[in-house]
Amino acid sequence: MRGIVEPLLLFIIADLPVHGYEIARELERRSEGYFDLTASTLYSALRRLESRGLVQSTWEQVSRQRRRCYQVTEKGRELLSEQLAQWQQFIGATDRVIDN
Repeated sequence: MRGIVEPLLLFIIADLPVHGYEIARELERRSEGYFDLTASTLYSALRRLESRGLVQSTWEQVSRQRRRCYQVTEKGRELLSEQLAQWQQFIGATDRVIDN
């Protein structure tokens, strides 16, 4: 899962710069429950993305709680664009194999 989780998180954060819990909820919603990450998996992946300079985080006050909110950096957007093109090629090739 590690190889796929980080790009999916990047994709969601690029659409919705939000805090971790909302990111996990959105991933689960969009995948119709297929991706239901544990908190440790989610936050480990977010830390890896941040350490690679693909996302940045800031503390924000939400209601009475401080939450770390994430947004994609320019470097993250470039990588995401490259990965999206690779995924589309992969999906097309996979579909051709399955359909034959």
